[in-house]
Amino acid sequence: MKRSFLLALCLSAAAAFAGAYDIGDFSAKDAVMSDNQFFAANGGQELKTATVDEAASVPAGSIVLRQKFAQESGLNAYQLYIGNKGDISSMTALSVPSNISYSDVIKSKLYERRGMKPGDDIEKVYFDGKSVYIPGATSAIAMVKGAPVELKGDAPAAAASDAPKVECDEFDLSCDDDIAAYKKDKVDVSGDLNRSNAQADARDYSASAAAQDVKDRFGIADEVRFWSAVALSALAAGSAVIGVLQQMKSSEANDAYKQLEAVANAVEPKIGNVCSDPRVTDTDYCTKMYKETNEAVFTVTNWTYSDLQRRMKIDKDTKESYATARNLWFGVTAVSLTTAIILFAW
Repeated sequence: MKRSFLLALCLSAAAAFAGAYDIGDFSAKDAVMSDNQFFAANGGQELKTATVDEAASVPAGSIVLRQKFAQESGLNAYQLYIGNKGDISSMTALSVPSNISYSDVIKSKLYERRGMKPGDDIEKVYFDGKSVYIPGATSAIAMVKGAPVELKGDAPAAAASDAPKVECDEFDLSCDDDIAAYKKDKVDVSGDLNRSNAQADARDYSASAAAQDVKDRFGIADEVRFWSAVALSALAAGSAVIGVLQQMKSSEANDAYKQLEAVANAVEPKIGNVCSDPRVTDTDYCTKMYKETNEAVFTVTNWTYSDLQRRMKIDKDTKESYATARNLWFGVTAVSLTTAIILFAW
């Protein structure tokens, strides 16, 4: 019974973490118009809402938008809309791994990188039944049932240059390799502007890639914090269960101690009556015999007062031992839960 309770509590904690990254239903009432840039023009009409099944098997020529809406309550609402596909060439098709259900991705929140907070998921996501599309993104992280799944886009293959290699004359300084490399890196605004613009774009892309690399490194730190908080929350749940079990054991030992204490309280007056009998010549010796030795018994089970006191001490020590363990485990729960909350809120 106790193991079943512990297992149920741990599973409930895991389900709660996974639920923060799942979209429970698509019930937003907000309307989206068909003049959205990735839908074909249709006179600005409201798009029809769609179901998860419809989004998983989109008809040819159509596309589904999953839109996130911020609510006054602080919780986000979601809705699926279907319409005629427009020009989506500016977006990268992100493939879903073969071992992941496409429907599960539709019902999962998507993020720019790992370790982001549950409410910081991407606002607009498009589905065509095969791939996933996110404006301006070439990859994404889908939290499918609480586990991160990377969605990658197919990068275009670099075009091989068919231009013949120029043979340099040893007396032609303009054809020197170092000079040629220098000219290649410079932007020639007086020559081919298309080539110059391409070189400038390449530099911008490199700078953007470097900035994204820094962002990814901070994202890794976010991910470490998040999963550390998850681990600490699981530790808090487990230690709380152990603390409760220790409290139950402490209560059992305390009940046993009180029962024996009641017996001892009933026996002491009887010993006093026996030793106060006029026929007893040495009252102190009589009392000591009954209380401190095993020579005189007072119950039908042949228990002596000394046996009773020894058993009471065992029960008391057991109660205090379990109580100390309970306090330690509850302390672990408090520290772990507090740290997890701080990491989640960071």
